[in-house]
Amino acid sequence: MLYIKKHIIQNKSMKLLYIVQYFNFPDQTGSTRPYDLASSFVKRGIDVTVLTSDESGNAEKKWTIIERDGLKVYRLNCPYDNTMGSLKRIRAFCKFFIQSSFKQFSLDYDLMLSSSTPLTNGIPALIAKRFRKKPYVFEVRDVWPGVPIAMGYFKNKFIQKLLYAFEKRIYKKASVIVPLSSGMDKNIKQRYSNNKSVVIPNISELNRFSKSEKTVDIFFPSDKKILLYAGTFGNVNGLSYINKLAKETLALDPTIWYYLIGKGKEKDENMKEAEELGVLNTNVFFFDPVKKDDLPYLYNNCTVGSSFVIDLSALWDNSANKFFDTLAAKKPIVINHQGWQADTIKEKNIGYVLPPYVTRKTAVDFVDYLNNTELLKEQSQNAYQLAKDEYSLDVAVERYVEIIKKVINTSR
Repeated sequence: MLYIKKHIIQNKSMKLLYIVQYFNFPDQTGSTRPYDLASSFVKRGIDVTVLTSDESGNAEKKWTIIERDGLKVYRLNCPYDNTMGSLKRIRAFCKFFIQSSFKQFSLDYDLMLSSSTPLTNGIPALIAKRFRKKPYVFEVRDVWPGVPIAMGYFKNKFIQKLLYAFEKRIYKKASVIVPLSSGMDKNIKQRYSNNKSVVIPNISELNRFSKSEKTVDIFFPSDKKILLYAGTFGNVNGLSYINKLAKETLALDPTIWYYLIGKGKEKDENMKEAEELGVLNTNVFFFDPVKKDDLPYLYNNCTVGSSFVIDLSALWDNSANKFFDTLAAKKPIVINHQGWQADTIKEKNIGYVLPPYVTRKTAVDFVDYLNNTELLKEQSQNAYQLAKDEYSLDVAVERYVEIIKKVINTSR
């Protein structure tokens, strides 16, 4: 009798509420990790509802409902752009967590998966835990508020203490904490000792990046070695680094080009600097952002992919899409910082770690690296194998489904 009851509970339909402020389908620009996970959960028999935001601000209703690929997606009309000032961004974060906190009361679910950033996405989870007795899993995509504090956005010591206390509360009440990197996990455990962390890194979507058809009008000359950067032009990215590197490598090897694709508050400034340094449209080229479905063509035709951040140790724990997309496309990855990614690059021989500042020697060594075709070929093979073994969508989903089943069955 006990066995039969347990069997029925384990096979009962599981309902997941996924709260994530930014949710993009593959035919949109931006990260698709939430979509890739959510749509894969549906294929595993989990009923998934998503609460997210419509960043355009053009929606006619407060909440717009989209049903697609087995998902039910509620989008809150909540304008947001990374060119906004800090105050406007904080307002957008507040609007989302307040409206999501109310909205979740009208939805039926067994488990909430709340994904940062920002940390305020944990508020609906805490409310659900307190008033609806619903368990939640908290996904840490950035160590927040550690990064904004290190960036100088919160200088008041009292505010910092409040934010860290709030972070601790979210971790304490979560059934499971899911950091996106071993660095994040170590960072969290140094401050809040716990035994409920499960690291599930960002995703290398092998199937998506196996396609190489031309989908955008960007040309890749066969006689050029091209470093690709596809992402945000923000404060943390420090893309002035590429301009300075390009100036140094131009005299050494003019066949090395740099393609920068995306948008952000620093883009105009980066373009102006490139022009002043004499590299704009010479060996540095800027392009508008593209849909996620267009990235495979770009990555499959570049020489190396890249990910850059400013010289701030708090940023070393990041789990940037650029890193994983590069590996999925069988390309070596180039970064300019230390941390778990640098350790992985060196250990697995999958790319190149630049120093945090550009010097003449930096350029000379980098030119030598990009002209070592045998090494690049070996690293390409290693990159894909690592993506397949440790970072594939199947691996991530398997780990997540195990967590979801365990938490739901324990709470019933």
